[in-house]
Amino acid sequence: MDGPQPTTRSHAVVATLALAGTMAAVMQTLVVPLIAEMPQLLDTTPSNAAWVITVTLLVAGVCVPVSGRLGDLIGKRRMLLACAVPLVIGSVVCALATSVVPMIVGRGMQGMGMGMVPLGIALLRDVVPQEKLSGSIALVSASMGIGGAIGLPVAAAVAQYANWRVLFWGSAVLALLIGVLIYLVVPDVPAGAKGQRFDVPGAVGLAIGLVSLLLAISKGADWGWGSGTTLGLLALAVVALLVWGFYELRTRDPLIDLRTTARPRVLLTNVSSILVGVGMYAFMLIAPQLLQFPEATGYGLGESMLAAGLFLAPGGVMMMVVSPLGGKLINAKGPKFALVAGALVMAAGYGLAMILMGSAWGLMIVGIVINSGVALAYGAMPALIMSAVPLSETAAANGFNALMRSLGTTIGAAVIGVVLAQMTITMGGHSLASEGGFRTGLLIGCGVALVSACVACLIPGLRGDADDAADEKRTEASMDRASASA
Repeated sequence: MDGPQPTTRSHAVVATLALAGTMAAVMQTLVVPLIAEMPQLLDTTPSNAAWVITVTLLVAGVCVPVSGRLGDLIGKRRMLLACAVPLVIGSVVCALATSVVPMIVGRGMQGMGMGMVPLGIALLRDVVPQEKLSGSIALVSASMGIGGAIGLPVAAAVAQYANWRVLFWGSAVLALLIGVLIYLVVPDVPAGAKGQRFDVPGAVGLAIGLVSLLLAISKGADWGWGSGTTLGLLALAVVALLVWGFYELRTRDPLIDLRTTARPRVLLTNVSSILVGVGMYAFMLIAPQLLQFPEATGYGLGESMLAAGLFLAPGGVMMMVVSPLGGKLINAKGPKFALVAGALVMAAGYGLAMILMGSAWGLMIVGIVINSGVALAYGAMPALIMSAVPLSETAAANGFNALMRSLGTTIGAAVIGVVLAQMTITMGGHSLASEGGFRTGLLIGCGVALVSACVACLIPGLRGDADDAADEKRTEASMDRASASA
């Protein structure tokens, strides 16, 4: 297929895919209000209860790039429907869970459905008219942030005023509704890489490397960064990913075309995506704690979890407002400009946080500014990626970019977690993160956002990628001629 095939239902398609992305993000934040009570609810230890969050991250890290490649091979609509199935089943398993093991299994199944967002973004290239593409990409891409921001207060309200199982029954109904909407609204377009084979060894190798890396990063603070388990997992990740990369460069139909990801336009966009992920998560980790810490600390604001979520919710709403404006900015100035602007707006938000962190309303304003920057950046990333990869690799490339964002949030959680754990005060026999720790975390968020803007400034125009592609084709042609001569 040479280009997009616009449909008269493009508005309904975009709305459905944005809702799917929002729902997937809500699944990730669903258990946050429950995590402190999870040991009592499931009769387990706090360390075991932490796996309820960790397992979703690990499974999503593996399944997102695999789902993207399968979308290119067998069709994006088919894979979107396939992603809805484990979301429904996983939610039901969690709703019925009476111990930690089925809860972990259910949360793992929910992680399998996280590929909806990159699949949806890739599908937009096939079905949305060119003049509406940038705005549509921006909205669907930002849906992960929107869902995360509005999902927390909703989950907190349900957890506070109803039985916790209602959260999972509600998510099961929502996932089923999304599946029905995808079936009815989203058109079936030909697979861009139809006829190619699925790279099973590549999927296994990537899974080993990613699980080892993400597990070491996410649990390193608990196990100890110098422990044998953490260092062993990091070593395994390095070896597995190197072997995987060596194999991917030599197989005919790779899971991820590393030559494409090595092109400067794609590579620098992915690096910037990691940094934006770190910057975004710094505020998401710091703000709820500042809002809920007791006022007796001198810097805590003493809000309930529900109130804290409500103060942060306008940031998610602002992402919804800014996303279509970001699409217009991309059309007017290009996705590179939008990415740089988004990162700079994030940095400005962190600068404001140093002044306004002393009030709940101030943190709400900071959240609005930072999330506005995230919306601009998230909308620009897929546009940059899709402008530099062939149609047959659209979903796989977006899946890899989504993985880079996820890696950034994981690194952000680890870095900010270490800072807050090391810079503490003692109150009432309990160790709490200090005001200096929170300010350091906010400065890290600001610095990472500025570095992301600098990296984005280095992203080349399309001409450079076209030259790279032409060079690759000439090299392949020369190799084919040499093989024929031999």
